[in-house]
Amino acid sequence: MKVYKFGGASVRSAEGIRNIARIVSVEKEPLFIVISAMGKTTNAFEKVLEHFMKTEKSEALIKLSEIEMYHQLISMELFKGIDSGKIVLEKIFNEIQELIAGGVGDDYDKWYDRLVSYGEILSTTLISKYLINSGIDNSWLDMRKLLVTDSNFREANVRMDESQKRLLQACDFEKHPIYIGQGFIGANFKGDPTTLGREGSDYTAAVVGNLLETTSVTIWKDVPGILNADPRIFENTVLIPELTYLDAVELAFSGAQIIHPKTIKPLENKKIPLFVRPFNEPENKGSVIQAETKNPIQVPILILRKNQVLITMRPRDFSFVLEESLSKAFMMMNKHRLKISMIQSSAVSISVCVDQSRYLADALDELSNDFKISYNENLELLNIRGINPEIEQSSIRNRLILLQQRTRKTGRFLMKVQE
Repeated sequence: MKVYKFGGASVRSAEGIRNIARIVSVEKEPLFIVISAMGKTTNAFEKVLEHFMKTEKSEALIKLSEIEMYHQLISMELFKGIDSGKIVLEKIFNEIQELIAGGVGDDYDKWYDRLVSYGEILSTTLISKYLINSGIDNSWLDMRKLLVTDSNFREANVRMDESQKRLLQACDFEKHPIYIGQGFIGANFKGDPTTLGREGSDYTAAVVGNLLETTSVTIWKDVPGILNADPRIFENTVLIPELTYLDAVELAFSGAQIIHPKTIKPLENKKIPLFVRPFNEPENKGSVIQAETKNPIQVPILILRKNQVLITMRPRDFSFVLEESLSKAFMMMNKHRLKISMIQSSAVSISVCVDQSRYLADALDELSNDFKISYNENLELLNIRGINPEIEQSSIRNRLILLQQRTRKTGRFLMKVQE
């Protein structure tokens, strides 16, 4: 049995969904398919949520109607006059409309998970229906009933034991060769929808692979595999055919968008290989992540993290930065969900690089009770693994560097965004 995961780029159009059918139709082994929301649907639902939280319900419903039109147009192209897909989608959109009309935006994170999770419900419903219409037997599953999490809304943690019981009960591959479930979403024990963090569909696929003890997990992407840099930013990128789990964890922590940071651990625990393959060229092998590789990575890897903020904290009483001050600062940042990507300290200050976040203002406000705060926004963090003088010079030439760190093999450079 295998797990396939298709991301938003793979399902953003009718042709993409037809391609899924082509890929799935030639697979001989049983499949569990994890699917993300279509295209930029998650971003679109976030705009619906913004209006809802401001009690601008009419504006929220207008934005929702744009999402509905996008999905209905794809449905019409897929089914060519057959209205079964349209009817199914209308039922879901009616449910969302009632939720908006009758709800009160009192908790952003909880409402985020309640509303935004519908993106995956819509995509999987439509794709399951299309595959059946194309003669590909499958069973649709609601991961809000199967993937049990805690109540850490927007970044929920999966309860593995209970989730495994439910998944094993739901999946009988003698009845159906294919099961289709949503990435990114689950629910707590009360049944409240939760999400696993942005790009969490990769994590869902890894969890399902672990719990069902699959032979492999494949993530289908719109790139040839794992490249040494983002081809949209850097020139002359090359494919990395094989990586170890440790390689992948380091890349994910550095901000590589190809792999979600939490994805690797569930696979490493059971030595399940993870393949990253090109959606538009399914005959190509792409890249594989596994316990051991025949050849170490030979090329420099460049990862650029955008929307970074540099925060510098100094104790108000001019005391040295001792363990107590460090502990207090990191507890506050963790409380406000700031994602730290770089740390540097001196005798009287701590500097951290964090992702830009809607919680940043509240975090800075609380930190300023104990520390003098200065910060810079709109920065970029470049991580270079396998650094050499030539790569360093070409990558940071004419850039204003605010903070840098070097080890034997890596360089990290926090820079002003180029105008």
